[in-house]
Amino acid sequence: VQLQASGGGSVQAGGSLKLSCAASGIIWSTFVSSRMAWYRQAPGKQRELLAELTSGGSTNYQDSVKGRFTISKNNAKKTVYLQMNSLEPEDTAVYYCNVNTASRDYWGQGTLVTVSS
Repeated sequence: VQLQASGGGSVQAGGSLKLSCAASGIIWSTFVSSRMAWYRQAPGKQRELLAELTSGGSTNYQDSVKGRFTISKNNAKKTVYLQMNSLEPEDTAVYYCNVNTASRDYWGQGTLVTVSS
């Protein structure tokens, strides 16, 4: 399984970005039944969980992004998204997608988001 993340870039505070994470090498039924998540890691900090989407469709968000970020997926495209609005300089980090199947975790390569004030 490979996860290809894209959509990162530089934006001013208050702006928006939409990250995508396309999965390949995974069968459709496994993708549908997997837990999806987005993490980020800022310089000098540990990787932190931002948002998760369960196979049942439930979502959970870290308090700092609640109301600003939205996780979603397109099963037909086997792609996970993270819509990020009202971005703040504190959101600057490398963002990673994660797919958790019944047997293991898979990680994307990371995409850099830089928010300037």
